Amino acid sequence: MVVGSGRYPRAMLIGAHVRDDDPLTAARERGADVVQFFLADPQSWKAPQRPVQADDLAAAGVEIFIHSPYLINVASMNNRVRVPSRKAVVQHAAGAAEIAAKGLVVHGGQLRKDEDADAGIANWRKLFERQADEGGFGVPILIENTAGGDNAMARHLEALARLWDVVGEFGAGFCLDTCHAFAAGWELEHAVDRVLGITGRIDLVHLNNSRDEFGSTRDRHANVVGGVGTIDPDLLAEVARAAAAPVVVETPAEGQQGDIEFLRQALGT
Repeated sequence: MVVGSGRYPRAMLIGAHVRDDDPLTAARERGADVVQFFLADPQSWKAPQRPVQADDLAAAGVEIFIHSPYLINVASMNNRVRVPSRKAVVQHAAGAAEIAAKGLVVHGGQLRKDEDADAGIANWRKLFERQADEGGFGVPILIENTAGGDNAMARHLEALARLWDVVGEFGAGFCLDTCHAFAAGWELEHAVDRVLGITGRIDLVHLNNSRDEFGSTRDRHANVVGGVGTIDPDLLAEVARAAAAPVVVETPAEGQQGDIEFLRQALGT
């Protein structure tokens, strides 16, 4: 049983990461209250595009989160990575704000093993400082914990605490990914309390099972239920309950409806 924050929402929002070409149909098929998707090819630096169904999603009462491209690494010491990363965060945040999304998820990023972690943390602060001068991002930036990387900004709880010391004052949000946490060696029974003790907030939960064992550092998601994952589904449900934040499953599409149904039953929503 997770020793959580004691916050139990009356109606927890549960949904899934879906393809961006038809998120409304995907939400209906899955019975989702909330969807997450990309605004551009996640493996490119392309500028975000406004989804054609943005107004329909709002009319249907489906809450939206946007995930930023995977290439983004705000912490990087390489100008060819860091500079376009900063630009992409600003662009995708603006795109998310345009469709009234609740937040933009951005991976914490990492440095090479011979680089100073403090420099990567300073690069994160510069992003927030510069955008504060421009009036902010328009939506919360939700920094997501990562599964691997020896010099990662948000893999270890200790590293996350150092990062939050410099970005927390700017209103940075947090996205807890359970597969990443499990792969990084976090004890999920205590993860919510540990994170809240550092960040004071959890804005979104990526509730994913893991195909690999505890501490593997491998980021391979499995459905919450279905027998492939190595995390007890009941434990995942308790993490969601303790976090008391919207839940998005980033699991194989064919099992997402079953994942959502299991969570609704387990959480009594």
